[in-house]
Amino acid sequence: MNSLAHYARLWLAGARYSVIRTMMFRADFIMWSLVELFWMGVNLLLIAVVYQHTDSIAGWGPWEMTLIVGTSMLVQRLLMGLFWTNLFEMGRNVRSGHFDFFMAQPGSPLFMVSTRKIDLDGFLNAPLALAVVLYAAHRLGLHPSAAQIALYAIFVLCGLAIHYSTLLILVSLVFWLQSAKGLEGGYFGVNEFSRLPREALRGVAAVIFVYTLPVIIVTNVPARTLLHGIEWGPALWLICAAVFWLTVAVIVFNRGLRRYSSASS
Repeated sequence: MNSLAHYARLWLAGARYSVIRTMMFRADFIMWSLVELFWMGVNLLLIAVVYQHTDSIAGWGPWEMTLIVGTSMLVQRLLMGLFWTNLFEMGRNVRSGHFDFFMAQPGSPLFMVSTRKIDLDGFLNAPLALAVVLYAAHRLGLHPSAAQIALYAIFVLCGLAIHYSTLLILVSLVFWLQSAKGLEGGYFGVNEFSRLPREALRGVAAVIFVYTLPVIIVTNVPARTLLHGIEWGPALWLICAAVFWLTVAVIVFNRGLRRYSSASS
């Protein structure tokens, strides 16, 4: 319990620092918030354009697709707000030797690396992504139970864990490589598949993006929980995938950490 309180205080201190720093550069904060909002709008506009030419995609109508895309945006905004900047800077800090700073902090290096900063622009748009989900559910006439809402939240957190783990594994490769910049960028390419319904993928693509890199179930399982109720098979697969990838990510990070040579060595 004391350890948990200690890490909570560290996170709150980092959050306070992030808020103060963001308020010092308000114009930058407003600009990036608008950029994030613009891309969210582009995603929703794309759905409207596509469904002007078809009634369904793999059996999914426009508002069902909006539910998936809204869930994808919610997971992404949480990832951006909590972890993206921290992990993106980790590669640069390892290459420059500034990673020593995190090794000297009063906490786990992984915790310090992952949570030192928060991005308020990501958090600002997270409620908007949630509003998209709620509006889509309203247009579909859904009335989810308290259990469905709770499971939706749990599955979104599982999806966040998978995305965080994937990004951590890619960035941790910097311990072996000179640069992991290209691999970090590849994350966004893979994430594009999370906006598709499971039924749209066949063959090799289904094996890769449903089972090997489970970006599809990150959005499909929460959305289908609101649409159809709990489906235990996919739900258990999502939970197991989150635990598996988080475990792999921690192992990769810790093995890479043992290879790190500080700037002073």
